[in-house]
Amino acid sequence: MSGESHDELLNRLARQPFRAKFQLRGPDRAKAELTASATIRMHAHDLIAQRLAPAEPRKDGKQTPYRGHPVFVAQHATATCCRNCLRTWHRIPKGRALDRAEREYVVDVLCRWIERELED
Repeated sequence: MSGESHDELLNRLARQPFRAKFQLRGPDRAKAELTASATIRMHAHDLIAQRLAPAEPRKDGKQTPYRGHPVFVAQHATATCCRNCLRTWHRIPKGRALDRAEREYVVDVLCRWIERELED
């Protein structure tokens, strides 16, 4: 977890070609527009707890679909899709479960990305 703001981080990630191609479109955008932000946040907490927070997530590196929920798209855009990306971009080490503060940080980053997408 770096000292930069979420917006600074998201701007930096958006300059990376792979991350920049992710945008909320189609059904994922519609779901984000029609779902209360508190509900999206709750979904993000649940998905992170199940798929990213364990010390050794099941199918790590392949556990995050590219579509099907706004949080999945956001995970790829924000480099919170697997433990390798989390280590590289957010300095959160692999091999141990995410603590409460780290889980909250990831959810905050995801929700901020979704919020910015919906502002466009």
